[in-house]
Amino acid sequence: MFLVALTQAPNPWMIIPFAALLAIIALAPLFFGDWWGRHYPKVAFGLAAIVVAYYCIGLQAYADVGHTAHEYLSFICLIGSLFVVSGGIHISVRGETTPSFNTVFLFIGALLANLLGTTGASMLLIRPWIRMNKYRLTGHHIVFFIFIISNVGGCLTPIGDPPLFLGYLKGVPFWWVAEHCWPVWATGLGLLLAMFFVVDARNYRKAPRAIRAEHAEHPDWFRFDGLGNVFFLAIIIGAVLFAGQPPFLREGLMLAAAAGSYFTTRRQVHESNHFNFHPVKEVAILFVGIFATMMPALDWLSVRAGAMGSPSPAFFYWGSGVLSSVLDNAPTYLSFLSAIFGAYIDPDTVQQVQHLIQSGGADIGTYVHGDHAEQVRQTFAALQKYHSDGLAAHTIGTEEIEMAFLVGNAAFNQFIVAISAGAVFFGANTYIGNGPNFMVKAIADHQGAHTPSFVRYVTHYTLPIMLPMLIIVWLIFFR
Repeated sequence: MFLVALTQAPNPWMIIPFAALLAIIALAPLFFGDWWGRHYPKVAFGLAAIVVAYYCIGLQAYADVGHTAHEYLSFICLIGSLFVVSGGIHISVRGETTPSFNTVFLFIGALLANLLGTTGASMLLIRPWIRMNKYRLTGHHIVFFIFIISNVGGCLTPIGDPPLFLGYLKGVPFWWVAEHCWPVWATGLGLLLAMFFVVDARNYRKAPRAIRAEHAEHPDWFRFDGLGNVFFLAIIIGAVLFAGQPPFLREGLMLAAAAGSYFTTRRQVHESNHFNFHPVKEVAILFVGIFATMMPALDWLSVRAGAMGSPSPAFFYWGSGVLSSVLDNAPTYLSFLSAIFGAYIDPDTVQQVQHLIQSGGADIGTYVHGDHAEQVRQTFAALQKYHSDGLAAHTIGTEEIEMAFLVGNAAFNQFIVAISAGAVFFGANTYIGNGPNFMVKAIADHQGAHTPSFVRYVTHYTLPIMLPMLIIVWLIFFR
């Protein structure tokens, strides 16, 4: 839905439901949490109904509504299936753990975030993380867990974080993210792990020797229950690789894996994990509203992006990042991805590539000409690399060409890297920046951990820890 085929542009006033929903998601839990807990479905569905009615009745853009509904279904099937499968795996751990072992644990969790998603990895690892550090558990253990496993770690695959999966649905090739984002990921993750080690080592030395001696067992006493769910995890990962043909096969496989996991997992495992469907139910309801209300914002931004001139990667890194700190990072990513398309897609290049596809690419000298010849060649090369089957079958559409234009040209693919890092990294800056953040806090609170308040989270952790890392990443990669 980058360049939607509407009979007229959406009215800018229709962006208000989107802004209102994101604002209330951010503020309601802080100021009137009880009311929000009872009535958030009415708010989400009500605002969504306004926009859907406008698109169907006012614009008669039924195809756009249907396309958005399919994207929502794919999104929630991935999030939900990973949540269910991770809830069927229980990790038991005994004894104390050292700063070095904690650091390794967080690094492994960051890698797992790219396989299970930040939500799945967070739900799987937060309970053993709390048990490992129970005798000296402080706020920094919870916050760094959110920084690394719930956010930054998941920047290598579309499975890792919701914004990247939405980018995959929009046409970003699956392995392109890892290929181009790993230097940024390694830099950000390395800085956070180093800072965590310093902070945790100070905390470790402060623990009384008597307490440390009491808990001085080997820190690698792990026991895993429910490992049969690894099979269902493999099904979900395999399903993500499907390109959507035949329709709904990908989503059907994910739901089947989730059902298989739920009904074959022993009750004791679910009880040990305190598993229930409330977190994923809340996410599913809120994202109905988000996906529906963001349609006018995305369409308007795509149309207006051409007036932005030629913003730099730094603009997209900080722009997508700052908004992802206080709003949900998935729609923020889509908004800036639409802006990139509107600002940089060259219609002449797209037209020449279409001619090349019709000619089978054999007559490249005839159709590639003008000031953008190199862009045409690189775009066509990207199609050959990522859509060879579509080229052979002559089924490549305009959206595939436009995405190949961005990912195939080095001058433009840095913009996608910038919004990917911005949306994923900055989502760690507040409890409301990314879905797993609040879920981790809720579990930690339930188990008696002293998690920092919303304000203390920002003043004592985001500003002195995350912000320097984000600035260093900007200076190295996006300045």
